[in-house]
Amino acid sequence: MEALLSTKGIAICLFFSVLNLTAAIEIPLSVVQLPTITEQPRTQVAYPFDEDFTIKCEARGNPHPTFNWTKDGKPFDLLSDPRIVASNNSGTFVLQNRGIITSFQGKYRCFASNMLGTTMSEEIELIVPSVPKFPKEKIEPLDVEHGDSVILHCNPPKGIPPLHIYWMNIDLQHIPQDERVSMSLKGDLYFANVEENDSRSDYCCFAAFPTLRTIVQKMPMTLKVSRSNFIKERKPKLLIPPESAGSSSSVTVIKGGVLLLECIAEGLPTPHLSWVKLTGNLPRDEPETENFGKILKIEQATAADEGTYQCTASNPMGRAKHEFHVHVEEPPQWIKEPEGGVYSIGTNLVLLCEAIGNPEPTIQWKLNGAPIDSRTFRGRISAREISLTNLQLQDSAVYQCEASNKHGTILATANVNVLNIAPLILTSDGENYATVVGYSAFLHCEIFASPAADIRWTKDESIEPLLTSRYELNKNGTLEIKETKKEDTGSYACWAANSVGKRAITANLDIRDATKLVVTPKNPRVLKSHSVLLKCQSEYDSHLKHSFRLSWRKDGDELPVNSTEDGRIILDKDTLFISSVTLKDQGVYTCVARTSLDSVTAESQLVVLDVPDPPEDLQLSENQNRSVRLSWKAGASHNSPINELIIEFEEDRWEPGRWQELTRAPGNDTTVLLSLAPYMNYQFRVVSVNAVGRSQPSKPSLRYATPPAAPDKNPENIRVEASEPDEMVMKWEPLKPMERNGPGLEYKVSWRQRGVEADWNEETVKKHSLTLRNTPTFVPYEIKVQAVNNLGSGPEPNVTIGYSGEDIPDAAPSDVSVDIVNSTLVKVFWFGIPKDRVRGHLRGYKVNWWKTKSMLDGKRHHPEKQFLTFVGDRNYGMIPGLEAFSEFRLTVLAYNSKGDGPESSPIVFETPEGVPEQPRFLRILNFDKDSVTLSWGLPKKANGHLTGYILQYQMINETHEIGPLNDVSVTNRSTLSWRLSGLSSSTKYKFYVKACTVKGCGKPVTEEGLTMAQGSKGIGKISEAVNPTQKFHPIEALEPGTEYTVRLVTKNWVDNNSIFEDVIETRGRAYAGIYDGISTQGWFIGLMCAIALLTLLLLTICFVRRNKGGKYSVKEKEDLHPDPEAQSIKDEIFGEYSDSDEKPLKGSLQSINGDIKATESADSLVDYGEGEHGMFNEDGSFIGAYSGSKEKGSVESTGSSTATFPLHA
Repeated sequence: MEALLSTKGIAICLFFSVLNLTAAIEIPLSVVQLPTITEQPRTQVAYPFDEDFTIKCEARGNPHPTFNWTKDGKPFDLLSDPRIVASNNSGTFVLQNRGIITSFQGKYRCFASNMLGTTMSEEIELIVPSVPKFPKEKIEPLDVEHGDSVILHCNPPKGIPPLHIYWMNIDLQHIPQDERVSMSLKGDLYFANVEENDSRSDYCCFAAFPTLRTIVQKMPMTLKVSRSNFIKERKPKLLIPPESAGSSSSVTVIKGGVLLLECIAEGLPTPHLSWVKLTGNLPRDEPETENFGKILKIEQATAADEGTYQCTASNPMGRAKHEFHVHVEEPPQWIKEPEGGVYSIGTNLVLLCEAIGNPEPTIQWKLNGAPIDSRTFRGRISAREISLTNLQLQDSAVYQCEASNKHGTILATANVNVLNIAPLILTSDGENYATVVGYSAFLHCEIFASPAADIRWTKDESIEPLLTSRYELNKNGTLEIKETKKEDTGSYACWAANSVGKRAITANLDIRDATKLVVTPKNPRVLKSHSVLLKCQSEYDSHLKHSFRLSWRKDGDELPVNSTEDGRIILDKDTLFISSVTLKDQGVYTCVARTSLDSVTAESQLVVLDVPDPPEDLQLSENQNRSVRLSWKAGASHNSPINELIIEFEEDRWEPGRWQELTRAPGNDTTVLLSLAPYMNYQFRVVSVNAVGRSQPSKPSLRYATPPAAPDKNPENIRVEASEPDEMVMKWEPLKPMERNGPGLEYKVSWRQRGVEADWNEETVKKHSLTLRNTPTFVPYEIKVQAVNNLGSGPEPNVTIGYSGEDIPDAAPSDVSVDIVNSTLVKVFWFGIPKDRVRGHLRGYKVNWWKTKSMLDGKRHHPEKQFLTFVGDRNYGMIPGLEAFSEFRLTVLAYNSKGDGPESSPIVFETPEGVPEQPRFLRILNFDKDSVTLSWGLPKKANGHLTGYILQYQMINETHEIGPLNDVSVTNRSTLSWRLSGLSSSTKYKFYVKACTVKGCGKPVTEEGLTMAQGSKGIGKISEAVNPTQKFHPIEALEPGTEYTVRLVTKNWVDNNSIFEDVIETRGRAYAGIYDGISTQGWFIGLMCAIALLTLLLLTICFVRRNKGGKYSVKEKEDLHPDPEAQSIKDEIFGEYSDSDEKPLKGSLQSINGDIKATESADSLVDYGEGEHGMFNEDGSFIGAYSGSKEKGSVESTGSSTATFPLHA
């Protein structure tokens, strides 16, 4: 260590303080010191059932002490009896339980000595009890008379307390005790007066000694009670205390013990005992009595319980009293004990010894186990103090102070060790310490020295003192570094020096990163029955990895690692998962991280949300005829405030068992005044509502019945309904059960014809309708309906105007005219019928029309009537969707709720020509390198006389770039093919063909094709759409003797894979001539025409029967309101297939459709009629098909000027 001092070059180190550390720590055994007793018993009982008894006396000291004993103040040799087994290097000995050992009973002391002095133990009492026995004796029977006083003495044998005494019979049944018969504290059985049933021969006294595990029985005693010739009534006489004790006695009790005062009296009638304190402080509480008031008991007696107590025994014959003067004494107790310690040479010594007790204890000083002789003792001595000055090594001694009075003795020991040694560092050199940032570090340097040593701490190679407030030197030499930082890591040295010598040790300190925790989510709020996952995220120093542990607590209690409650709560390392959360799961969950150096926690409070508990304790108050106050106690809100309360009721008169809402109240209310209806037998319940939901309903309140009353209101919604022209049915909504207000509800109906009758007609009915017959058709009536019950009538009713039964109109509209708007749309005008001819409420007008013939071929058509309805009183309407270039007839009629009136006279009108529809097909035939042949079909509907065709074509390529559009006009309307020349070879073209009338050209049909390269064979492509339900499909306009590849593909597939593909060759000209010859024969043509007409007739009949009238085609609707998107979809589904149909062409739309102008009408949608399912799209186009004339009914729109078509699917 000297080398360490020189190498570090430390001349002056930080001096913290000079501390007398030796007094605070135990003297190391390596240091010479006085003996000190470390273990001893106080009282020892030698139970007869034990094999041996150990009396301990252990002591420490340097040199090791030797031991000797005294018994009852005299030397006791452990070798004096072979039954004593002594221990080596110890004062403990074992007494073997052989033979009679009563001679060993006594009070022992143990003395431990070495060369410095002697110490003495407290007194050790060894008790050797004898086996308690009752003496064998013959007990003479006691003969007494009825009413005498008797005492049966027990006189139990002596033994180790506690002692329990029982009086029983020979069958071990307890002798009953009461005020008359009772047992004293000594165990005697007292009879205040005997009765004849007290006679028995088996009064047995049992004495139980639990510590000795012994129960002994006295010989049975006999008591004979004979009848007395007279009643021995007498005043009470005290048996305990006996009269010989006088009127008062003195009682002493140890402080802290139990005070028992006993009074037992005899007399007839049986005396009653009572207690009172005459002097001193009044009792803190009512005194506790036992044994039927015969014993006054005070536990934990104190000085305040001193005083005079009086017991009084009384009966009707008189009373007897006795006073107890109670004194509370106590054994000695220390006020100041002498304190030993380590002292250096030349210091002074003062030992104090003070004790209290009652009586006042005497104090005796002892030196090395013997009384101090003041004549030879060089110091000063008094009863309470010993003092010595200028201590020397030879003054080391054991000083003992003993305080005693009649209740006990106490002993205090002070070892005075006078030492002169160099510092002794008890902490090992080179200790390694570690802590985490922010925590305190404790570097130990436990030192023993006398004189006291100076202690200094240094760090690393520096000699600078550690002066900051973060460094603190504790009394035991430990250096505390507060709120450590990383830079506190290093090597420290502890230096200790006194006048005798000096010592030093080193210590190494490492500072680790502190562990950090966070629990997510923080304070979650979870609905009951939902799940929650808590995650504990941690950071810790890598050096602490092996000691790092995580655990979870709930409300401070550790959660088990294994899953609980059938897996509902699962802990998995840093996660805590709770499924089906319950209200019991609510609480603070703490994640605890522990390492070998620190422990940190992070909390998250789980709040469980649930619907409220139902309200409780419903009470009714403030009872009135029409109201009552309902009060309740709110249930638990379960962490979501109650925002509303729903009060429901149930009544058992009209709808028993059905709960209905009565009113609502704010969530913080606990009472509400309820408005009630008469003649109801209510009960109520309350439902609480929070953000989670509704609680269960509360338990119902008591029932509350309201008295009946006259009705408060009359029926509503009074109306007139009639199915016949000569009747009127008056109807109304009946009163609800809650509106009846009383028994015997009826309705008084009053009516009169408006403007004709002055007096009211009246009739009272129980149902909610009344039918009048033989009324004039559709005349106004004034009607009143009043509610009446057994207690009176409702308020005066309001008058309602109603009309008697309707009949169909009996007149037709006049001056019907038609204004042609375009080829498919006309506007109809008419004059309405007079109001008196409507004979009801006018619902509107119907326009019927039907086609009579086509202007193109002059053929007559079977009349298929169609209609449109126009709601309200109006005189015109628009009729759309007509066939162009056709003749029609049209009528108009009025209708009301009863039905249709007569039709007007038919008028005839013709629709003009229109543009034709798209040609049926377009095919490309005979492709060549610079020419191509096109073939097309007639339009589906010509809509007029065809004037020819417009043929257009343009070049296209794969990039969708197009060439200029070329037009070819075909003026011969019978021409259905055309050869185009002057085309470029190996070029793709798109071809368009559209039919024309004088009104213009229709929509084109298109096809694409590729011309041949130089020297290649012509290839043409024909594409036709095939219905998926077809089983065969004819292909026309093929060249004879030509090879074709037939391919069946699914349209709109990505890869256009073939379903079927085959190569066929058409027949040559020779075969074609055969068929041409047949087709030109007259009989063949006639047969084909007949078959066609018959087929057409059958189809027409089926069509009419199915639809009960005509239909507008979808095509006509599209022509009226063209929808490009719908048209493109239709073309895609039903049009001819082309590889480029889905490829829009830039700049081609105007050139293709430039000649096609959609017919636009300036008329409002109001002008169009209405059907059962009629409606418009937002652009005004129609949805659905039109209804035939045989379809009855229409959608009525009152108060609106918009009419819709009657459309049917």
